[in-house]
Amino acid sequence: MPTITQSSDVQTVITTFEVTPGTCQDLMDALQEAYDGFISRQPGFVAAGLHVNDAQTRIANYSQWRRREDFMDMLRTDEMRRRNRDLNALCRSFEPVMYDVVATFG
Repeated sequence: MPTITQSSDVQTVITTFEVTPGTCQDLMDALQEAYDGFISRQPGFVAAGLHVNDAQTRIANYSQWRRREDFMDMLRTDEMRRRNRDLNALCRSFEPVMYDVVATFG
């Protein structure tokens, strides 16, 4: 489970996917399989969470990595490049963005 802190010990990546209600579950299944079968086993992976809005038009993926380079190395693998092509076919768009946690509350 991801732990959100102001620590510089992890790199945070938030990926948003724009989907339709008809493809939302298919994309969730593909993302879960990608994490179970590949992503979570990559060097530097810490944790992740998948979120879907109530209209099933957006999926947000919050992931944490030890270093930026670990995330980038995972993206560059042949396996993930293939998976990203498959994921892209299930959504209108997706964009991974790296963030620094600057404040937490609660």
